[in-house]
Amino acid sequence: MPIESPPPRAPSGERDFATTLAHGIDILACFRADRPELANKDFAQQTGLSKSAVARLTHTLVELGFLLRSGPPARYRLGASVLALSYPLLASMQIRQLARPLMKQLADHACGAVSLVVRDRLQMVYVETARSNDALQTRPDIGAALPLLSSAAGKAWLCRAPEAERAAVLNQLRVADPRHYAEHFPSLEPASRDLEQKGYCGNNVQWRPDAYGFAAPLCRPYQSLLYVFNCGVPSGDGPYRARAADLGPRLVGLARETERLLGLS
Repeated sequence: MPIESPPPRAPSGERDFATTLAHGIDILACFRADRPELANKDFAQQTGLSKSAVARLTHTLVELGFLLRSGPPARYRLGASVLALSYPLLASMQIRQLARPLMKQLADHACGAVSLVVRDRLQMVYVETARSNDALQTRPDIGAALPLLSSAAGKAWLCRAPEAERAAVLNQLRVADPRHYAEHFPSLEPASRDLEQKGYCGNNVQWRPDAYGFAAPLCRPYQSLLYVFNCGVPSGDGPYRARAADLGPRLVGLARETERLLGLS
């Protein structure tokens, strides 16, 4: 079935939506590996919130242990409470333990990295990874993120996700970054054909020119999450088609074997 760009949709305006809580989470989501320290003005720029609202939120998050204050001038880092909060989720993901040895075998064969990713709002996030090559400029690690619309893993998720969920996410992507959406949405249709015909999606130019990416999703969600296996290899190790012909089917095999171990097939 062709993947069409969904019509714009107005915000739902749900009465049960806790706006203040959402703003606090937005503050925590501003941090990146290359931005470990941020000031209130950075939060205000990234979230669109007023300086006074940001100041109240950061004060509260410091008191709860989710932020640490340093300075002067006042800057903030993520606190240990964020790590403690994520541990129960990672520990409960049985799929990580089952898939890890299979991922390492494929990573060794590919001389690259094989990872397990899930969607987090408008990005894909690593929850497990196996590496066999330090030549990759981007070294995946747990918690790191991939773009949703321009990465092989993100396309695989979009192509396999239920139609209503995919339409909602695509609408959010279009609102968040119209230029990026217009540039990368057309690549979703060929990715859907590849997934249907071959079982995996490939990416050779759109996200990083130094790496090829391949991704294969599970057949259906497991514990309410749709997992995707992603394989990244340096583009200098061989032509894209040859690498796709070798690694694509192996990645699909990894996904099918993991489904068997989880009792999904």
